[in-house]
Amino acid sequence: MPNQLSFDLPARLALERDDFFVSPSNALALALIDAPQNWSNGKLILIGPKGAGKTHLAHVWAAQSGARIIDARMLDEAAVPALSQGPVVVEDADLIAGNKALETVLFHLHNLAQAEGKPLLITAQNAPQRWPLGLPDLASRLHAIQIAQLEAPDDALLTALLMKLFMDRQLNPAPDVIPFLARRIDRSFAAAQQIVATLDKATLDAKRPLTRAFASAVLDKVAPVETLLSYAEKRKGDDDAS
Repeated sequence: MPNQLSFDLPARLALERDDFFVSPSNALALALIDAPQNWSNGKLILIGPKGAGKTHLAHVWAAQSGARIIDARMLDEAAVPALSQGPVVVEDADLIAGNKALETVLFHLHNLAQAEGKPLLITAQNAPQRWPLGLPDLASRLHAIQIAQLEAPDDALLTALLMKLFMDRQLNPAPDVIPFLARRIDRSFAAAQQIVATLDKATLDAKRPLTRAFASAVLDKVAPVETLLSYAEKRKGDDDAS
């Protein structure tokens, strides 16, 4: 069989509304993103683990509302008046906790957006109550904001996530690869991202098609077989008990 051609191309992130796979683990959060009129005081904090889809949903809402998106670490006091003139998304706000200057900018942006009646969406991995905030006034504002949570993926979402990650990297796995991986890896966004990145590099290095046998060989190298099997047994037990 001829080798599959591999090219070291950058991942193409698919961030359109139709690219977002809806499952019970994210349906409530998506419903709130689709209905900003239901946000309490026009503000929402979207939380979830890394890779859960926060950036995807932020882009969906920005496309719907015309919002500007800014990384919290790039906040600048001089830009606050312009940002507050329309809908705005502040991403990864938990990463500035403890930085007094950036906390102060976010505090001013929050207050000015509220005064102007403009909606504000904030993303983070955890609820503000778990951030090591140093500015009490900001903490009190953030603690009062409504939260939408993206849960860990169920089996259907994990399968869809693997498909999307492969598509983003322009990889074409054999039909039995994704069901195989969904049974073998941890049920988490981070695990899905890691194994897809690992397989992408492995197929590129080996110039091999992405078959189940090849994926299995790569998995056996990156994690002990005993660990993978014990996890599979645990999942089977959880499924049988449910």
